[in-house]
Amino acid sequence: MAAVESTTSPVDDSTGPTLIGSVQRAMRLLEAAASHQSGAPAKQLAREAGLALPTAYHLLRTLTHEGYLRRERGLFVLGEAAERLSSSGAQQSRRGRIDDSLAHWRDTLGVPVYFAVYREGEIELVAVADTPGNPAVEEWADFRETGHAHAIGQCLLGQLDDEARQDHLDRYPVQSITRYSVRDDRTFMRRLDSMERMRPVVERQEYALGTVCAAIPITAGDTAATMAISVPSSQADRLLPAARQLQREIGKLLGTLAFSISI
Repeated sequence: MAAVESTTSPVDDSTGPTLIGSVQRAMRLLEAAASHQSGAPAKQLAREAGLALPTAYHLLRTLTHEGYLRRERGLFVLGEAAERLSSSGAQQSRRGRIDDSLAHWRDTLGVPVYFAVYREGEIELVAVADTPGNPAVEEWADFRETGHAHAIGQCLLGQLDDEARQDHLDRYPVQSITRYSVRDDRTFMRRLDSMERMRPVVERQEYALGTVCAAIPITAGDTAATMAISVPSSQADRLLPAARQLQREIGKLLGTLAFSISI
């Protein structure tokens, strides 16, 4: 009777986890394939992965069937499934970088820091960095629906053209959020038109009573983006100095912030 290949490595359970040998071999083949942008034949991949050719053929067929590899003119290249894994890993890396950047400025300025983009017709709050001592504004009314009331939304909408602004307001009409909020669409549109390019957008208790906010517009290709900060209204004198400090340094962060646009 032919010997049946074991699917596990001979690892003592008392000293470490059970390892699945076939998975390890498949991973080595994927790594070998990934190192050849234009693809490589089965014999070369088997040699680089340290596998017997029959074993390599069996695993290559399985990986191809599952979409992790594809075969083109006798060469194996990474397939869509592997590319999705790579994309997810890159996205996590980008998100980690933006989180680290916001945390740096939260600690430097001593205020909560926000990063948001306008994507596919919606205001999207990508990341927030705050502390128990300096908490972020509580989203008590949906940020997407109340862009006219908070600095983040005002800054993002201020970067759009008239048609895109009107489309947004058609879907999310101006409504009174606090007694300081703008009251109607026409007044809000005039406010957007009067905004000075690349100046911080300041909002005082229009979204949340007791809080003032400033948002800085960011140019990132065709995407409207912003970084923002908030402070209690009792500390309103801190707002603009902190916003200006952040704006002076924001160019150094753009290389990192740009990654988050695709999150």
